[in-house]
Amino acid sequence: MAQIPNLDNAPLNLTSLREQSQKELLNILKNIRGKKCLVIDPKLGSSLSSIIQTSLLKEHGVELRHLSADPLQTDCIKVVFLVRSQLDLMKFICSNVHDDVSKGLQREYFVYFVPRRTVVCEKILEEENVYNLMTIGEYPLYIVPLDEDVLSFELDLAYKESQVDGDTSSLWHIAKAIHKLEFSFGVIPNVRAKGKGSVRVADILNRMQAEEPVNSPDMVVPEINTLILLDREVDMVTPMLSQLTYEGLLDECLHVNNGSVELDASIMGLQQEGKKIKVPLNSSDKLFKEIRDLNFEVVVQTQSVSELKDFVKKLNSLPEMTRHINLAQHLSTFTSKPAFLGQLDMEHTIVEAQSYDICFEYIEELIHKQEPLVNVLRLLILFSITSSGLPKKQFDYLRRELLHSYGFEHMATLNNLEKAGLLRKQESKSNWLTIKRALQLVVEDTDTANPNDIAYVFSGYAPLSIRLVQHAVRSGWRPIEEILKLLPGPHSETRRGRFSSSPSYDTLQASANIDKVADGRRSLVLVVFIGGITFAEISALRFLSAQEGMAYDLIVGTTKIVSGHSLAETFVERLG
Repeated sequence: MAQIPNLDNAPLNLTSLREQSQKELLNILKNIRGKKCLVIDPKLGSSLSSIIQTSLLKEHGVELRHLSADPLQTDCIKVVFLVRSQLDLMKFICSNVHDDVSKGLQREYFVYFVPRRTVVCEKILEEENVYNLMTIGEYPLYIVPLDEDVLSFELDLAYKESQVDGDTSSLWHIAKAIHKLEFSFGVIPNVRAKGKGSVRVADILNRMQAEEPVNSPDMVVPEINTLILLDREVDMVTPMLSQLTYEGLLDECLHVNNGSVELDASIMGLQQEGKKIKVPLNSSDKLFKEIRDLNFEVVVQTQSVSELKDFVKKLNSLPEMTRHINLAQHLSTFTSKPAFLGQLDMEHTIVEAQSYDICFEYIEELIHKQEPLVNVLRLLILFSITSSGLPKKQFDYLRRELLHSYGFEHMATLNNLEKAGLLRKQESKSNWLTIKRALQLVVEDTDTANPNDIAYVFSGYAPLSIRLVQHAVRSGWRPIEEILKLLPGPHSETRRGRFSSSPSYDTLQASANIDKVADGRRSLVLVVFIGGITFAEISALRFLSAQEGMAYDLIVGTTKIVSGHSLAETFVERLG
């Protein structure tokens, strides 16, 4: 498991949050006496690696295994399944138990659902006649701190489930996670929400507060002053663009998973042919903390030897330096390819929304060359959103060409994208140009080395989502009301707790001075992305937070950290 992030500098006491999750898991294990085999669903494994060290589990007499369809290899009599409530995982558990029974093995089984049990899953266990062999429980893990300013709810399919399958259970889960935070840090007095899902989460949160109130004494100033909830569908342009920050590019090219990347040892200069190693990426690595949010161009230029030597002297971090020189050199092999540069060019042309035919032909050519499907879908989604859909003739044509090139099993993929509104026929004129101008999304002459605007994270495009956050914390959303109406979904602003009766608040700044937490720290804004956030957007939020005159620290909550690749991938159906 990768190195657990150090949370000592977090603006909230996230260490206590993590310790609570550790304690809850260890209590489950302590109550099952003796040696036991802990069988974890693989997706959950990477979440747990941000919370607890493997060595700590072993101290509690635990053998670790990953859940799969294969028979379980262990001598332990007690088997503890730790799984998310998903139907395919239930089938694996049943086949494991049936396999044991057929071999005449007698074991004790425990199933702990994360974060809660569901009727559907228990029904499957009943139908397969294994339910009565099991002790069922819950491990209420709603929040995983990935870093000192990033919390994940670990719902990697939330966007597709709500947009395509009409399954909004993730919204309850998000509200529950935030409500859990309120028990530790006080009721959040101001809530701003944009998008269908966000407005619902705000409602559910109020209902939870009514049913199970957080009682914060009147004297105490809540630690989180404002909650901003944003649906990913409000801005699907940003994640479809290639991220150009160092951490964003690492994710684009190497796929960061819960704060680490896995790659060939040879890339890191180790002489172990064909061996994979995990490289941790979080703020415990001082050098990474300094460079993660820079535009990659700047990271590559910083590689001049003298600058780096000064840097390393300052930070005392030679092993980290070697690590990042190797990683940066490896990334340069991707970013120097003509195809990469051509794609960036095209992304900017699409965002400019002035040259429809050029963009159309470029995508058509990618399809005919059979470029990787996900790369094509990213550009197609970007194109469809900025043009408010494609004219019927061209829409039908591109669909047909896609199916010819990639196979008819992708009918389901295209239907998913249509259902989610990411690829559609044009029914009205696009309002993208109005939005782009009003929110100043395209910034000419962006200085990536000394940025003065969040547009540096995409070398000239300011993420729409973060512009909305910028307005919310600077002057409220009232001045941009008309633009908000052009974006998907409703929006709402509410005051909660003992603040609900005070006069309406157009700006947060006015209240920021009163809201200073007693010991002089800045007050906090929690920005929650429903459907995922990219590393580039996190960098843009960190940039905002560091600006002079900014009254707030910003922390991020998200269903999952995503990229255009991982988002587009969730819509791809592989039939058979």
